[in-house]
Amino acid sequence: MAAKQAARALAACGVGFAACGTAKAMNNQVSAGLGDYPPKGLSKGVRELPKWIQAGCGDKEYFCPEKGAVFPADFTPDEMPDLSKHSNFMAEVLREQPELYAKYKDTYTKNGVGLAKCIKTGVDNPGHPMIKTCGIVAGDEESYTVFADLFEPIVSARHGGYARDAVHPTDMELSHVLDTKIDPSGKYVLTSRVRTGRSVRGIRLPPSIGFDERRELERVCVKGLLNLKGVLKGDYYPLHGSMSYKPKIGGMSNEEEEFLRSAGNLFQEPDSTLLLASGMGRHWPDARGIYHNTAKNFFVWVGEEDHLRIVSMQKGDDIKDVFSRFAIACNEVQKVLTSEGYDFMHNGHLGFILTCPSNLGTGLRAGQMLQIPLISARKDFKNICKKMGLQARGAAGVDSASVGGKWDISNADRLGKSEVELVNIMIKGNAKIVAWEKLLEQGKTAEVEAQIKAL
Repeated sequence: MAAKQAARALAACGVGFAACGTAKAMNNQVSAGLGDYPPKGLSKGVRELPKWIQAGCGDKEYFCPEKGAVFPADFTPDEMPDLSKHSNFMAEVLREQPELYAKYKDTYTKNGVGLAKCIKTGVDNPGHPMIKTCGIVAGDEESYTVFADLFEPIVSARHGGYARDAVHPTDMELSHVLDTKIDPSGKYVLTSRVRTGRSVRGIRLPPSIGFDERRELERVCVKGLLNLKGVLKGDYYPLHGSMSYKPKIGGMSNEEEEFLRSAGNLFQEPDSTLLLASGMGRHWPDARGIYHNTAKNFFVWVGEEDHLRIVSMQKGDDIKDVFSRFAIACNEVQKVLTSEGYDFMHNGHLGFILTCPSNLGTGLRAGQMLQIPLISARKDFKNICKKMGLQARGAAGVDSASVGGKWDISNADRLGKSEVELVNIMIKGNAKIVAWEKLLEQGKTAEVEAQIKAL
């Protein structure tokens, strides 16, 4: 049985397996006319990447023995894989309830998404005991309901006990955002940012989306973005090498792309097996790009890990101005989608539907880059942030170290609280942190200790 399943996996992963195999196999593909561009081959830029990345950037599912990525995605084997050494929420649930694997192994959504597609990334990537991922992705909106007995415990574990019958609130009303001035001096808050994801109903999510489907996603989203006016007015720039957007065939130049990427405003090709095994790299770089306004303080990524990633940012502490652009853009893009017969994926229980369960609900991260060397020098600084509903990251992102006392402080929750609630949690928490930094500069350590103890 195992040999038969392995043979089926190899056969199903044609181009992917060759790409992760020998250079000769890849050269044979190119000479046969298969290596020019997706969906039948690989783009020129992708063919310059390591073979283990190329394996996930064609039309086939990721299959790369070199990286241990051998679990199939198009069918679910009869026997559950060995998850005894895996550290992710999916593996924990299946270890506790192995009957769920048997229950769902022959189940598919209306769009053809099966269990294997959802759990492949968690099977291929055992993870690290200190860094726990969800280990599962949704291939389409229906995945969350068809495989609910598996997804719901993961959602609950990831979001602090979120109940199966819980209702998620949504509130994007600007007038409900606090007017608190976080940093009146302008010394401590370097930048402010609000970002979220959105998925378009009727189109499969990135792990499962087809080639033509992906181009339709780009078409309808770009139409909505180009409809933005005023301070949000801008243009769309496809990734370098993309051949999908007729006004800009070939996409951005390498120089334009690198400029945006060096400023932290653009994504790059999937360079981890977590993303590749999730199917995020397929057809790269087709139908992917970035929209930004003239002032370059509003960005929308199209076709990355989620259908859309919406980012509003600016220097200083005016988070209300940042949130205003963010809310207006979400509303205006949704209007165009509905005029085209689409809408954002959303339901009363899980809020806005996104690819990874970790981003369900609001999908929102409201954060500020703070320069706070004194208060952040405390060994319990991250725990203090946690008590206030915040997450502290180094300047380079999650799990990175702080440099020079710079910290990215944002809301920790995504699900169960509204957008406004999460922004206000960040405002109140960061205002406290800035106030403590000032007190420490004045030598008022005891006062800071008393306030922290009272949290």
